[in-house]
Amino acid sequence: MNKKIKIAIYSGEVPSTTFIERLINGLSKMGHHIYIFGAQTQKVNYTGNVTLATYKKGRIPKLLHLAKYSLLLHLFKNRERKKLDGMLGKVSKNLLYSKVKYYPILWHKPDIFHLQWAKGLEEWKWVLEFDMKLVLSLRGAHINYSPIADPELVLMYNRCFPLVDGFHAVSKAIGKEAETYGASYDKIRVVYSGLKLNDFKTSKVLKIETFQMISIGRPHWVKGYNYALDACKILKTKNFNFKYIIVGGSKDLELMYQIQDLGLKDYVVLMDKISFEDVKRLVESSHLLILPSVKEGIPNVVLEAMALGTLVLATDCGGIDEVISDGKNGFIVPIRDSRKMADCILNISHLTKIEISNIEKEAKKTLKKQHLENQMLKDMNSFYQDVLNGKAESKNLYD
Repeated sequence: MNKKIKIAIYSGEVPSTTFIERLINGLSKMGHHIYIFGAQTQKVNYTGNVTLATYKKGRIPKLLHLAKYSLLLHLFKNRERKKLDGMLGKVSKNLLYSKVKYYPILWHKPDIFHLQWAKGLEEWKWVLEFDMKLVLSLRGAHINYSPIADPELVLMYNRCFPLVDGFHAVSKAIGKEAETYGASYDKIRVVYSGLKLNDFKTSKVLKIETFQMISIGRPHWVKGYNYALDACKILKTKNFNFKYIIVGGSKDLELMYQIQDLGLKDYVVLMDKISFEDVKRLVESSHLLILPSVKEGIPNVVLEAMALGTLVLATDCGGIDEVISDGKNGFIVPIRDSRKMADCILNISHLTKIEISNIEKEAKKTLKKQHLENQMLKDMNSFYQDVLNGKAESKNLYD
């Protein structure tokens, strides 16, 4: 029988990523009490049973926030406050700021504290001393490549991962990667990101004279945009009529230089960050979404493009092969292989309407099978219940 749980979803800033916001709203509608802590940068409207214990950035709002929870703890939980203060005094470099972050959590004391970013794990292990279960999400940069460049991070993971009660992995690949840093196989549950397909209804109409391609994400080396631009150079030499948009790449000097050097300024557009709705419109108006990354989990943008009926070409990295079957519901090429990427783009541009329609239908089938929001919420609820009941280690959590 499912127990109603008090769950803290912590990412540090409110609002947070798309996955986290869907998780907050969905779990609260299931009857769980959700607590949101951290710095609030925008107004948010949550439905269901959600408690906001946030503060605005700035010295005065933080001090007022601290004063409120200091008084509450002093009056009603003074022994626990003193215990936490003693722990902080030994490790905290900024005691005042630590109290701003930690006191609200100690006061509300959720059953589960779900931390979203692995890099911050060490500073949150204290919750275990107050009978809160600690759950950690395994995602993106924190697992895939940050430890490679930071030996101290590897040591921290090896120290702290054994303490965690349960790990949420966004893909099987990222779960296995986390095992190399000390995450226990028996404590890892793979829960894929979920979408509401009704939010992605589309009546796709494309211009045929120019083949429009799009990539979305910050201009970091791991995104592999340099390989995509090299592919564009190959396409240009073949007199292929195309336009390539990189959303989030605006003013990046390396990309700007490469575009200039390869003579692609009439073919490639670097855009600044735009709203989610504007991203959806751009993806929907494109023939192809390109994910040229070197490392990834399973990016939401791939799922969203599939939902919008836009074909996806991705590199064979991370958990991509867990969602894309090459030639069936999308396309996969090796990482760092600009030649094969260019060849694949040309092949895609010659697909018939029937072939494109079949691929789009298969993409929707994949989403319905493993990437619906209801399934994500059901799986996360099951995961939390197992962690809370001490059953996490009794299951194969990759299944």
